Amino acid sequence: TSSHTRIGILNNPSSKIKEDNTAVARGILTAFLTQNNRNLKSFLSKLTKEETAKSLAAGTKIATFFTPGMDDTTFEKKYNTLGVDLIQTQQLFCQEVLKLLPGQMAV
Repeated sequence: TSSHTRIGILNNPSSKIKEDNTAVARGILTAFLTQNNRNLKSFLSKLTKEETAKSLAAGTKIATFFTPGMDDTTFEKKYNTLGVDLIQTQQLFCQEVLKLLPGQMAV
């Protein structure tokens, strides 16, 4: 660990991008934009679990997974207005510039 380390995420989904299948991706992006590092880490740990993704896909509201100390109001405002355009842009960048196949991961 280091205070000089930075992490970023680009989405490169293999399926058609829709609001109902991007809850986790939009949640991660929103958390990066709205939360401090301590709250970001604990929320991402919860959000990236497989059972959380299944629950969100089944219709559970993302607020169910908020962690103590999060700025809930700011998160919800951003999450509810973040559409799928950003994810589509990231997908295009991954495939056109980085030459990744749909769904392919890279570090």
